[in-house]
Amino acid sequence: MKQPFSRFVLSILLLTSTIQSLFATPIPVLEAEVNSALVKFTKEVKGAEAFLAKSKGYIVFPSVIKGGFVVGGEYGEGALRMNGVTQHYYSMTSGSIGLQAGIQQRSIIIVFASQTALDGFMQSNGWEAGVDGSIAVVTWGAGSDLSSLSYEKPIYAFVFGAKGLMYNLTFEGTKFSKIIPK
Repeated sequence: MKQPFSRFVLSILLLTSTIQSLFATPIPVLEAEVNSALVKFTKEVKGAEAFLAKSKGYIVFPSVIKGGFVVGGEYGEGALRMNGVTQHYYSMTSGSIGLQAGIQQRSIIIVFASQTALDGFMQSNGWEAGVDGSIAVVTWGAGSDLSSLSYEKPIYAFVFGAKGLMYNLTFEGTKFSKIIPK
């Protein structure tokens, strides 16, 4: 039973990547969206600017759309930055089946705290969360400060600016691929 499920998820991922190549966001638009997401993140989260400055690199997905009813999918495009400068562009894609319902748009920033994690991500051809790297999803409350976060984990993810309602939050099985926007 596990093999048909794997083929199903792989089919969804392939379909999503085909759609992505047809509708890729132009570079100037993607850069503006990344900059806007970073401004929002640093305004909403105390200590975010200093946290990003200490990182080895971070990838910003300004608009990730996730939707489904039992069968679901997720897609977003973003930019990998090191020292505040874009190095490459990536897409994130996932497919899932199970208890889920709704549609949601959100922003995601994935921070590489260790050089080893960043190098592993950059050298891969289609990095997969949960297989190639474990991501610690960070939650914070009002008044929380990221400067109190220790760099124990190699990779951190921040999900913010959610619009809509979606039951199900996971990075397991999410595939990250280098793209060339229009």
